[in-house]
Amino acid sequence: MTELELRTREIERSIIKRFRKEIWRPFVRALNDYDMIKEGDNIAVCISGGKDSMLLAKCMQEILRHGKMEFGLKFLVMDPGYKEENRRLIEENAKTMGIPVHIFESDIFDVVKDVKDSPCYLCARMRRGNLYANARELGCNKIALGHHYDDVIETILMSMLYGAQINTMMPKLHSTNFEGMELIRPLYLVKEADILAWQEYNDLKFLQCACKFTEETDRNNNEEKSKRKEMKKLIAGFRQTNPYIETNIFKSVGNVNLDACIGYVLNGERHQFLDTYDQS
Repeated sequence: MTELELRTREIERSIIKRFRKEIWRPFVRALNDYDMIKEGDNIAVCISGGKDSMLLAKCMQEILRHGKMEFGLKFLVMDPGYKEENRRLIEENAKTMGIPVHIFESDIFDVVKDVKDSPCYLCARMRRGNLYANARELGCNKIALGHHYDDVIETILMSMLYGAQINTMMPKLHSTNFEGMELIRPLYLVKEADILAWQEYNDLKFLQCACKFTEETDRNNNEEKSKRKEMKKLIAGFRQTNPYIETNIFKSVGNVNLDACIGYVLNGERHQFLDTYDQS
């Protein structure tokens, strides 16, 4: 066995053994609890080059290898205009981790670089559309994204504090623009701190954010004013007085009591408690 093969094997073993409780079990539980994979699926794992998507790729490889279900896997990398060193880092990590990536190119970074209002939102939408389209060309019926537990609870708080509504990041979704396609999030129950610990344990270096705008901002030492970062700080503060805060936030969207809601939206139609108030 070559040195590279040994390195790959160590990374794989760390997921199954060293981080079994923190990563492997919640990964498998999410697949089962939310019925994410079915026999005969063809799944495109979308790799951005960050820690989350690279871990997801290995977890999907391992569940295919050790699980009881047969399905197809593709590993899809979109190059939206990365600098040469960033793309090279993705390719080197994929080789180290034994991930056979399929890379396609787009000009998304160039398209959004001059957009002043919500360039990150536009970039994300364009990236998602490109990933769906290329996944379908590869014969896939699902794409898998690397969003984790922290992304979910941060989304819940952001929707309440900035959107004046209660929304969450769903574990799986039907695509509205690509008929027959689905999106799944297998790391839905895996905490970011455990992903970071896995990365450090294996001495791996991944992309933080390869966006040219963000890189320029970091070089100028400007404070990143993202709402998601605000949510991380807010949750960290709550955690000082309540160690179960993340669990409670997560469970809140699964325990919605419609008897005590002023209003809600179902299938795009708005309802309020007065609609049925006099019927009780």
